[in-house]
Amino acid sequence: KFYHTVPQLWVLYFGMTRASCKGLICCPISQKIMPIHSHLVVNISGSGADCMLWERILTCEMRLYQLRHRKRLSVNGAAKLLSMMLHPFKDQNTKNVLSTFGGRSGPRVCYVCSDGLQLKGEMISVGSGSPYAYAVLDDGWRWGMTVDEAVALAREAVFRATHWDAYSGNNVDLFHITAHGWRRRDREDLKEDRQYNAFFQINICNHRLNKLDFP
Repeated sequence: KFYHTVPQLWVLYFGMTRASCKGLICCPISQKIMPIHSHLVVNISGSGADCMLWERILTCEMRLYQLRHRKRLSVNGAAKLLSMMLHPFKDQNTKNVLSTFGGRSGPRVCYVCSDGLQLKGEMISVGSGSPYAYAVLDDGWRWGMTVDEAVALAREAVFRATHWDAYSGNNVDLFHITAHGWRRRDREDLKEDRQYNAFFQINICNHRLNKLDFP
């Protein structure tokens, strides 16, 4: 999964749909990215059933907060609330990434683990394929990227993760969050995109050649 913020004030969400149970693939088309409201999206990783339960509870709590205070809870508040709810259940192995676009706060990305850990970042990847995704993201990420450039980089990272990790794959969901709310793109399957694989290999070769210093 890939989450990215840039100075143009938007957040990009990539999530794979393969759900596994130990050594078995349970569902190839699971929904791991769950919208909480029009400007907040949560991605789940780990124990899928437990994650979905806590996301439903978080949705109810945030709706109650909005009704009581007539304003939405910030992503930092939502992350703290989710962390406090998950802390008594440390053994559930649930990992969540919350992304939103607040009015004055702008785009925010927060990572919450079942042990109570909270992290804020500009680029976060979670799941079993994260090490392979980070290998691509660390090499290609930079400030000032356009939406198309960020989408291309995220597709490369997800494609590498699905290629090397057995528990990552099948379809890919993409959410684009701006000041107007989140927008979902069509679901796609990168493993069947052979033309993209060839394009990826060419880009990697060109990128490595450009880094070489010839006399």
